[in-house]
Amino acid sequence: MLNKAAAAPNWDRARSEAPLTSSFNVQQSEQTKLSLVAPKQAAGLRLDRFLANALPQFSRSRIQQLIRENFVKLNGEKARPRDLLHAGDDVDLTEPPPAKIDNQPENIPLEVLFEDRDLIVINKPAGLVVHPGAGHREHTLVNALLHHCTELSGIGGKERPGIVHRLDKDTSGCMVVAKNDEAHRDLSAQFAERSVEKIYLALVAGKMRRGSGTIEAKIGRHPVHRQRMAVAVTRGRSAKTEYRVLRSGSEMSLVECRLHSGRTHQIRVHLHHLGHPVLGDRVYAPKLAKILPRQMLHAWKLGFRHPRTAKWQSFEAPLPTDFEQAFSKL
Repeated sequence: MLNKAAAAPNWDRARSEAPLTSSFNVQQSEQTKLSLVAPKQAAGLRLDRFLANALPQFSRSRIQQLIRENFVKLNGEKARPRDLLHAGDDVDLTEPPPAKIDNQPENIPLEVLFEDRDLIVINKPAGLVVHPGAGHREHTLVNALLHHCTELSGIGGKERPGIVHRLDKDTSGCMVVAKNDEAHRDLSAQFAERSVEKIYLALVAGKMRRGSGTIEAKIGRHPVHRQRMAVAVTRGRSAKTEYRVLRSGSEMSLVECRLHSGRTHQIRVHLHHLGHPVLGDRVYAPKLAKILPRQMLHAWKLGFRHPRTAKWQSFEAPLPTDFEQAFSKL
C-alpha cells in the first residue's frame, strides 16, 4: 500500500550549503554509519542480500560495491558479498561521501518530461547507455545529465550520480533521476517496496493465445550464457509481470506489461518464457532481431510519490518513431 501521507524529511536543513564550484555538482552527504545484528531468520542468507533487504534505500548493486570497497565489516572483519550469515552476526556499513566525479558533461539532447529541484523525469531514447561502465566510458545518459543539471545525487557513486533505476541500452521510455540524496533515498525505497507504477509496451512475436494474464516465475542468471537471465525454479529471485494484449495480428502482438518487481531483463525473460519474445531482441531472440533496429520495448508510464510533497505523480513517454513504424505493421 502507498503511504501518501508520509512525513517529508527536513530538506532544507539536510541540503548541502556548499556553493557550486563548476558547471555541475554531486549532492554531498555526511559519512553515515549503520550497525545491524543478523536475526535468526537471516541465517544462511548472503551478506549482500541481507543488507539489500534490511536497507531498501540502497540498491543491491550499491551494497555489493560498498562491500567490495571494504565499507562493510562482518564481525569486524573484511567481508565479501557472498559471505553467509549466522544468527547474531554483527554487520557494520559505512556510507562514504560521494567520490569526485571523473565523468565529463556532454551536450547530448534530453527529452525532459518533468523537472524540479529534486528530480528530473526523461524519455530516454533507445541506444543510449544509462551510465558509464566497461566499454562505455562516455556518451551516456550520465554524461548528458551532468551537462543539463547543476546538481545530482551522489548516492550512486561517481559512476552513477542521480541514477535511481536503469533501462537497458535499447529500451526507450520513462526514467526518473534524483538531484539530491534525500530524493534518491526516498525514490529508492519506493522501488524497493514495489510501490512505483511501471508500465511498458512491448511488440512480441506471434499471436498470444490469452488476452491477459500474470507471469510469476523466478528469474536468475542463465547457467551457461552468463550475460543472459532465465526463468530459474530454484535459485532465482521472485518476479511478477502482469500483461494485457492491446492489439494482435498473425505475426506480432502489442502487449502492455505492468511490473510488480524489477529483475534484470524481467519483461524480456518472462515473455520469452511464454513463447512470445520481444521483437528485435538480439539476446533472447536473435533469429527475430534482423528486421528491426532494436528490441521493441518502451517504458511507457511511470508513477511514484514525490519525495518532497508526497503527492502521486504520473508520467507518460510518447512512443519513439521506430516503435510506431513497427507497430503500424499490425
